[in-house]
Amino acid sequence: MKTLFASTSRGLEELLKKELENIGANHCRVAQGGVYFDANESTIYQSLLWSRLASRILLPIAEFDIYSDLDLYSCVMNIKWTDIFAVDNSFVINFVGVNDFIRNSQYGALKIKDAIVDHFMRQTNQRPNVAKQNPDVRLHAYLSKNRVTLSLDLSGESLHQRGYRQQTGQAPLKESLAAAIILRSGWRFDEPLIDPMCGSGTLLIEAAMMASNIPPGLLRKQWGFFAWKEFNPTLWNDLLFSAKHNVKKTNTIFIGYDNNPTVLERAKQNAIQAGVGDLITFALQDVTQLTNPLDHHIHGMIISNPPYGERLESEPALVALHSALGRQIKQQFGGWRLSLFSGTPQLLDCLQMRADKQFKAKNGPLDCLQKNYSIADRQVDQAVISTNLPAADFANRLRKNCQKLEKWANQEQLECYRLYDADLPEYNVAIDRYKDKIVVQEYAAPKNIDPQKTRQRLFDIINATMSVLKLTADQLVLKTREKQKGKQQYQKLGQKQDYFLVHEYPINHKKTQFWVNVVDYLDTGLFLDHRLARKMIGQMSAGKDFLNLFAYTGSATVYAGLGGAKSTTTVDMSRTYLEWADRNLKQNGLTGKNHRLIQADCLLYLSQADEQFDLIFIDPPTFSNSKRMNDTFDVQRDHLKLMSDLKRLLRPNGVIVFSNNKRGFKMDADGMQKLNLTFQDITDKTLSLDFRRNKQIHCCFLVKHQ
Repeated sequence: MKTLFASTSRGLEELLKKELENIGANHCRVAQGGVYFDANESTIYQSLLWSRLASRILLPIAEFDIYSDLDLYSCVMNIKWTDIFAVDNSFVINFVGVNDFIRNSQYGALKIKDAIVDHFMRQTNQRPNVAKQNPDVRLHAYLSKNRVTLSLDLSGESLHQRGYRQQTGQAPLKESLAAAIILRSGWRFDEPLIDPMCGSGTLLIEAAMMASNIPPGLLRKQWGFFAWKEFNPTLWNDLLFSAKHNVKKTNTIFIGYDNNPTVLERAKQNAIQAGVGDLITFALQDVTQLTNPLDHHIHGMIISNPPYGERLESEPALVALHSALGRQIKQQFGGWRLSLFSGTPQLLDCLQMRADKQFKAKNGPLDCLQKNYSIADRQVDQAVISTNLPAADFANRLRKNCQKLEKWANQEQLECYRLYDADLPEYNVAIDRYKDKIVVQEYAAPKNIDPQKTRQRLFDIINATMSVLKLTADQLVLKTREKQKGKQQYQKLGQKQDYFLVHEYPINHKKTQFWVNVVDYLDTGLFLDHRLARKMIGQMSAGKDFLNLFAYTGSATVYAGLGGAKSTTTVDMSRTYLEWADRNLKQNGLTGKNHRLIQADCLLYLSQADEQFDLIFIDPPTFSNSKRMNDTFDVQRDHLKLMSDLKRLLRPNGVIVFSNNKRGFKMDADGMQKLNLTFQDITDKTLSLDFRRNKQIHCCFLVKHQ
């Protein structure tokens, strides 16, 4: 009888203890990160062959106290290594722990290596080789304070490497963790099992191997104990023969869905390699369209590891995905049971389901949660689901808005418009359509509001939006909009480069075309509330020299150019947005020296420019403190200075279209009179139907010489 240690992922120790006891281990004791157990020769091999949960099984060789690096060398040197493995076997040391005199793991491993090599030299006059890749022998040293435990790794490569998984998806589960998820789900080996987001198939393959009584180590070709001098090949081969002979035939139904055909092909190959390829049906299916493939009187289990991200804002489609998953499962799988494993537990809240049990586990460095649910055994039609949506009043308002605005947008030939703008105070979001993409902008809640309540309200909004607009998960984009300050105005969020073309009002029978990006930036490249002001510029620009200041992506310049402007000048401080403006101009056929793009601080440009224009559009930020500007700018405080500079650039019969987003902005009438400028408030004329209820979304003025 020997004492061994089986390591496992944190949180799985009790589950491993039960498994080892079922295999035949004695005196199992749970420790942090694993289980100590006693086993005879046969049980040692059985634990290696049959443990689905262990990462490694270690045989302690020696344990001793050290008080210097010389002690470490001496104690290791005195171990009879020639009784453990042969000199022609390669070996490697894995050292964990530090203290006052072993200050890094590499140094500890080096001292042990030297001691082992010197022992063999003294006993055989030969030295074994050290091999970091594919060694015959793996040794583990653990240092805690001054105590060293030195063990022989009987596993070799980690036990989670079964040998069947040749290729994986982006974020694969370790096979041992997948087995733990199956066991914790409560799944019975004879009931149907579906994974609606199966990826490389690991959960289904592990379950099928359990149902077929296939040992997880059956396919492994190399083991750490092969080089162990106590290895008993006869006993090992007998155990392998017995395991192969006892594989069962099962009629259990296994079904795996995924929306990626390449990943599905990998899953099929993995299942074939594992010996369960004929048991699992893999099919292409989007989880948002998930349906029950079995007769309604048959109940089973759904187990999955849905995709998750570290931040909801970085992967907004995940919220929509989980909302859709919960909706489909409740509608299609009454009487079934569900178990989901996630590294972002908040995403599981999107299911709108109450868990019966939950378990914590580690997936590498991530703290994860597994939740088990019972799905009510009732038939629910889509109409009932629609009326029982969370945020029903929000859903009803959004539905009414859609009915009114979609008809209007079609008549106006618009592909981008606002569907909802914080119409109900408790649902404080803006929802915009960009072709088939829906952008939900959450306005950040005050700090005194419970974050959990805010998060739940957002999940309800997304769930209702998905249902009302009949969206797939990849059509919805979620953003959080806080009060902007200067350099945050056009904040960059990602790097996906997901640009696509949209159309707006035609000018002179030519479609206006704009590149938008609803993912990478807080703003999309097109300010929807300014579309009527842009249209007006297009109608005013024929034969004019046009200047666009704080131009962003140059959409007003496109209207002016297509409207027949003699020349256009587009000024912005951002290279990114000027390049975007250049793409917009070229897309609309506006090229050549008559269409200038200037990268500059617009306020500095205004103070130094010595040319004049017939039509000027300026939409400055409310406030700016950009590091590239010489001073701060406040539109209310500084608008007269702005007008003074603009006046100098404006020809006698010229017009300034001045817009800003400052709530409550008031033009200084006396100051404007002193500047010999007149102004007309045209805000009402620039608010289209989708922005009518928010009269303060922007203000707009026409400014002329007296």
